[in-house]
Amino acid sequence: MPAQTPLPITLTGRQVRLEPLAMRHLGDLFEAGGGDEEVWRWQGGPAPQTHAELGSRLAMLLKEAEQGVYVPFAVIHRATGRAIGWTAYMDINVAEESLEIGWTWYGRAYWRTAVNTESKLLLLTHAFEDLGMGRVQLKTDHLNHRSQAAIARIGARREGVLRRHRRRPDGSWRDTVYFSILTDEWPAAKESLAARLGGLGHEG
Repeated sequence: MPAQTPLPITLTGRQVRLEPLAMRHLGDLFEAGGGDEEVWRWQGGPAPQTHAELGSRLAMLLKEAEQGVYVPFAVIHRATGRAIGWTAYMDINVAEESLEIGWTWYGRAYWRTAVNTESKLLLLTHAFEDLGMGRVQLKTDHLNHRSQAAIARIGARREGVLRRHRRRPDGSWRDTVYFSILTDEWPAAKESLAARLGGLGHEG
């Protein structure tokens, strides 16, 4: 099956629902993570301290989504119906059958829960099984050990490091650690993710 361009879609799991990100999610998102420096530490800038500051970032993301740069999702906690973070498909290359899952954050209350595991399961299943992608990559700052551990737990393989890859907001230089899952690795990764969700429930 030829790879297809990802489009806005709703993906539903047991604990989270991923739906097209919109400005209507702003209030929930600010309540989940506004002003929390640790949540925003690796997001390329200081934590938004007001609804307006977070709204500006959200508007920028939505504008780039209109240009096809991102396909962003609001992460909805199904038990409450509230948006608790966002995530996106990005670096989309249909000809090369590849995309990246990135610009992901969740409110601190949902760290180390099933939220990240199920979100990634939904996104990866859609990418490989519906869109026909052959490679899905994820990347993070070499100092962000929590993120690296979370990526490894979903079954992605560490590929390597791009040194002095990007300047951080404070002027220092970031090395970027790349991970990926390939289409032939996906069945085993999917089985592992499903087992983690079924067996651990409260860990993501």
